Amino acid sequence: QVQLVEAGGGSVQAGGSLRLSCVASGYNLSRRCMAWFRQAPGKEREGVAAIGGYGDTIYADSVKGRFTISEDNAKNTLYLQMNSLKPEENAMYYCAASSATVCIVPALTREGYSNWGQGTQVTISS
Repeated sequence: QVQLVEAGGGSVQAGGSLRLSCVASGYNLSRRCMAWFRQAPGKEREGVAAIGGYGDTIYADSVKGRFTISEDNAKNTLYLQMNSLKPEENAMYYCAASSATVCIVPALTREGYSNWGQGTQVTISS
């Protein structure tokens, strides 16, 4: 059974850091595109960061220089290091895996990602 499980969310003060993780089971992540999305209450889900099957990365403009996406293929795990967090980034954070087993160009749109985790809540207080 294909499954993505996020962890690492929590409550921090503005300016703080969190590291999210996403463990995949049931399939290999090594050449898929993987991404982190977030969804705040009343807002659409938006792409935050993505990594392609050969390591290319892409970030939303709002998080460039503060967030870093990475993966450990040996552990079948995706990470998102988030620094200098802002209160407006309160959201549920989701990881997603591409439907394509080989995906070179990462994207921040929901199309192409067919497997999703249940999310982990990130709360930033001002």
